[in-house]
Amino acid sequence: MTGGICIMDPCNMGKVEQFLSEFLLKKEELKEVMKRMQHEMDRGLRLETHDKASVKMLPTYVRSTPEGSEVGDFLALDLGGTNFRVMLVKVGEDEQRGWKVETKHQMYSIPEDAMTGTAEMVRTRPELFDYIAECISDFLTKHNLKHKKLPLGFTFSFPVRHEDIDKGILLNWTKGFKASGAEGNNVVGLLRDAIKRRGDFQMDVVAMVNDTVATMISCYYEDHSCEVGMIVGTGCNVCYMEEMHTVELVEGEEGRMCVNTEWGAFGDNGELDEFRLEYDRLVDEMSLNPGQQLYEKLISGKYMGELVRLVLLKLVNEDLLFNGEASDLLKTKGSFETCFVSQVESDSGDRKQIYNILTSLGLLPSEFDCDVVRLVCESVSTRAAHMCGAGLAGVINRMRERRSQEALKITVGVDGSVYKLHPCFKDRFHEIVRDLAPHCDIAFIQSEEGSGRGAALISAVACKMAACMLAQ
Repeated sequence: MTGGICIMDPCNMGKVEQFLSEFLLKKEELKEVMKRMQHEMDRGLRLETHDKASVKMLPTYVRSTPEGSEVGDFLALDLGGTNFRVMLVKVGEDEQRGWKVETKHQMYSIPEDAMTGTAEMVRTRPELFDYIAECISDFLTKHNLKHKKLPLGFTFSFPVRHEDIDKGILLNWTKGFKASGAEGNNVVGLLRDAIKRRGDFQMDVVAMVNDTVATMISCYYEDHSCEVGMIVGTGCNVCYMEEMHTVELVEGEEGRMCVNTEWGAFGDNGELDEFRLEYDRLVDEMSLNPGQQLYEKLISGKYMGELVRLVLLKLVNEDLLFNGEASDLLKTKGSFETCFVSQVESDSGDRKQIYNILTSLGLLPSEFDCDVVRLVCESVSTRAAHMCGAGLAGVINRMRERRSQEALKITVGVDGSVYKLHPCFKDRFHEIVRDLAPHCDIAFIQSEEGSGRGAALISAVACKMAACMLAQ
């Protein structure tokens, strides 16, 4: 490797470390984040403050968890990022475990015009749902299922105000989606209309859930202590089982209901202002939804790589990196992908992986440059893990207090690319959650195909409950 400052220059590395120290959050600061999260959760649950709360605490109408006796074939849809998945889920009985779940799935990429609504629209209906119906039709054809009317569970990972298990109004798009004609409308209705327009298959949409809820239900099959579902991927969100008597948006006092926190919007009322750095403000300003989803923008995979890129540019301007010169690619928004962060921190120590990433961005890094880039990635991803951990600790501590338990044994089901693929995020995150929730015995389960499988299992529960009501 050539160019750059000598690796042995401790003075410059000291300057870099001092420069990055603002990403380090003290335990007292994390406790403050946790406390503010709990305050907004309380506001979100109450009728009088719900509209103004940044954490909306949306009721999901999921009150029951699978018992293992639900059987049948179900179709599941999973929309939450740039890929859309259609899945056939067979829920059957197994002699040893009492149940078994088999899946077949296919992934479809969502075209940019369907995702953002930037194409010329000749009609007001959202093209996105027509595309979804087209994908379902393709999947059914490939699996010879066009003749069947299957119950369908729809994992829809955006803020929705549920009016029932199969009816929910889209409040606003997140994660780069901007498809027109959907906000303020019933998502299940839009999907049903698109299926009807096609006319080449029939489908019974019985349940719509958030991906956090689907993850929780899917993991509940593995561990009946699982009462929290979490996603740390393109976006970041959590759901959990809340005491019904505190959910003022829904009638009823008995039992529990799963609440979708939509905590990605935490901070939108200024709760995180003193913790946000100049890079966070730049990422927010350049996003499709400035001023929104501010907590998510500190944590999730959609923004992590871009945060690193902005920090690297600042270090270049301070003459502490790449001899003070950035390549055109490094100056280009989105060029430092979040997967690069994982790859940099996975480097074995010979710096080859880091060097290859940087040369692909038109740079000629020295060993010092490689070490600095690794330090930047570690700083950004560690802050993300700690911020995320503070939020989850707030949720779990609140569950323990609401249940008046001295100690709470709880399992958290987790899915998402950042949690699964980043080499260190998981361990840093687990450590801080347990540190901030000392009176809780917390286990974590990594969900496999949780979004689709969970949606199908909730559909199975919904079908079973509907059948019971008809029989009464």
